[in-house]
Amino acid sequence: MYIAKQKVKGKDYYYLRKSVREGKKVMSKNVAYLGKDKKEAELKSKEIIKEMKNEEQKSDLEKGVKISNEKRKANSGRICINSSSGKSQIKEISSLEKKEISIDEMAVFCKRKGFVYPSGEIYGGLAGFFDYGHLGVLLKRNFENLWRNFFLGLDENFAEIESSEIMPEKVFIASGHLKNFNDFAAKCKKGHIERADHLLEKNLKQRFEGLTSEQLFEKIKENKILCSICGSSIETVEVTNMMFPLQLGFGNSAKAFLRPETAQSPYVNFKIQSEVMRKKLPLGLALIGKAYRNELSPRNFLLRQRAFTQAELQIFFNPSKINEHEKFEEVKDYFLNVVLNDERSKGIQKIKCKDLLEKIPKFYVYHLAKVQQFYFNVLELSENKFRFYQLNEHEKAFYNKYHFDMEADLDAVGWTEIGGVHYRTDHDLKGHQEVSNENLSFFDEESKEKFIPHVLELSFGVDRNFYSILNFAYFYDKKRENLVLKLHPKLAPVKIAVFPLVKRPDFEKIAQDIFHDLKKMYHVVYDKSGSIGRRYARNDEVGTLFCITIDEDSLKKKEVTVRIRDSAEQVRIKIKDLKESLRKAIDEGEDILKFGKIVNTRKK
Repeated sequence: MYIAKQKVKGKDYYYLRKSVREGKKVMSKNVAYLGKDKKEAELKSKEIIKEMKNEEQKSDLEKGVKISNEKRKANSGRICINSSSGKSQIKEISSLEKKEISIDEMAVFCKRKGFVYPSGEIYGGLAGFFDYGHLGVLLKRNFENLWRNFFLGLDENFAEIESSEIMPEKVFIASGHLKNFNDFAAKCKKGHIERADHLLEKNLKQRFEGLTSEQLFEKIKENKILCSICGSSIETVEVTNMMFPLQLGFGNSAKAFLRPETAQSPYVNFKIQSEVMRKKLPLGLALIGKAYRNELSPRNFLLRQRAFTQAELQIFFNPSKINEHEKFEEVKDYFLNVVLNDERSKGIQKIKCKDLLEKIPKFYVYHLAKVQQFYFNVLELSENKFRFYQLNEHEKAFYNKYHFDMEADLDAVGWTEIGGVHYRTDHDLKGHQEVSNENLSFFDEESKEKFIPHVLELSFGVDRNFYSILNFAYFYDKKRENLVLKLHPKLAPVKIAVFPLVKRPDFEKIAQDIFHDLKKMYHVVYDKSGSIGRRYARNDEVGTLFCITIDEDSLKKKEVTVRIRDSAEQVRIKIKDLKESLRKAIDEGEDILKFGKIVNTRKK
C-alpha cells in the first residue's frame, strides 16, 4: 500500500491506495481518505495499515468458532498457582507496555477515535480551536466531576458558580489585563510571527519568563536564533495584548471582552456570594468554564489553544490566618514532590509538608498537599510523573506572592504545566473595589477584624489534564497486538460494551436486555459488527473497562463472558449477578474475577 496525492481545484488531497490484480491488469484502488495534510496522512496511514494487519490475524469468532485453549493462555493476563495452603491464588502477568506518543500522533489518535479534532475542519479549521467529540466529552466530563467532588469536598463553605464568558471592559481595567496581559511577538524578515519566549525555549531548552521585549530580542540576537518557520533572521520583538475584544450592540454601545481567565468571575461575584453564603471565611468559589486568549502561535495540539477550559477554585480567606489551617495535622507528614526556586539544582525533592513551613505558609502548604493527593489518590497518577515547580520573582505574575506550577512529565514534551497554586493576595478584590466603587471589604465577626480578603487560587487547565490523562494511559499489548487505553475506571468514557457473539435473534435478545439494564447505571455501547476479536480491539483502544459476550452458554446456563480490558482475562458470571458484580468492580474497585469462574487461566 502507498500514499497518493490528488489535486482537486488546486488543493491537495491524500489517499491510501493499494495495487490489485484484476485479470491480466494491475489496478490501483483507494483504501482510505487520509486528509489534506501530508504529515497527518503519513501518521494515519500507519495506523490504518496496522489495523488491517491486526484484522487479518484475528480469528473469526463471529462464525461461532471457539477460542482454542492455547489462544486463551496467550491472552491470559494472570495465572493460577497453588499456595502452600492448597488454595488457588492469582499472580499478575502483564503484557502491557507503555508506548510513547508524540503530539502529532496524539492528535491523529484523538481525531480517529472521536475524542478531539480541529474546529470547523471541513472549512480548513481554525488555529488554536478544537472540538470535543462524543468520547472526548465523556472523558472530559468525568475528569471535571472528579475534580468537583474532591475540591468542593474540602470545606463545607466551598461551592460552584457559573458566570458569563463575556465581561465588561472595566473588569479588565481593574484586574490589570488590559495593561499587562501581553505576549512578545518575534517577527522575522519575511513577516512570520511567533512568541519570542517560546522561540528561545525551543532553541536554548530553558525558561524565559519575566523578560522585557528588549531583553528577549537581545537574547535572540546574542544566540543567533532564526525564525523556526522560514529560517530568516528575527527583525523585531513587539508587545501585543492577548485579549479578545467585543463590541456589544450597535453604534456607541459598551465595549466588552471574552474573559482570558475564569478567575475574574468569582472575584466580581464575591460580594453577593459572601452575603448569601452567610458571611463566613474561608469562602471557596469554584468555576469550570471557557477562557479565551489570542495566542500568537497556538501549538502542541491541546497544550496551547486560543479557547480552553479551566477548572478553578478561588479561596477567599483572612490574611491574618495565612499560617493556620485546622486540618493541617492530617497532612503534616505527607511528602510533596517539589522543585524549590532556590534549590533547582537538586531537582525534585520529596519534602514533608511540615518541613516546608519555614518557607511557605501553612494555609498554602495544606492546599499543595490536597492538590497532589487529587493526582495521586483520585486520578492514581504515577508519583514520578508529577511535581510542583516553584517560580521565582522574575517568572511569577507580579501579584502572586507564592506560585507553584503543577507539572506532568509527558511523552516527547517533558515537564509541562497543567495547573498552578497561586497566592494572589488582595490584588484582585482591591482592584475591583477601586474601579467599581463597591465596598468589597469583609468584617470577621469572630476576630472583629475588617479587611479585604486575600485569595488562594487552585487553577487547573482541563484540556492539558485531558491530554495528560490520555498520554499516561497509552499502552501497547504485545500479545494482543493492539493499543490499550488504560484509563482509570472513573475516567473511562465507556464502562461496558455488550456483544452478541453471532447475529442470531436469541443471542441479540439477551444482549439487548443486558445493554438496556446496564445503561441505567453507566455509559454502555452495543456492538454486533465484525469479528469478536476486532470488537475487543476497538474497545481496548478507547479504554472500555469490560466487554460482555453473549454466546451459546448464555442460553443454556444463563451466564455471560466478561472480558477485562487491561489483562484480556475472561470470567463467566451469572446474568442475575452481572449488574451488581460490575457495580462493585467499577465503583468500589473490587476484582471482577472473584464474582465468577475464570475462563482463560492455566495451572502451574
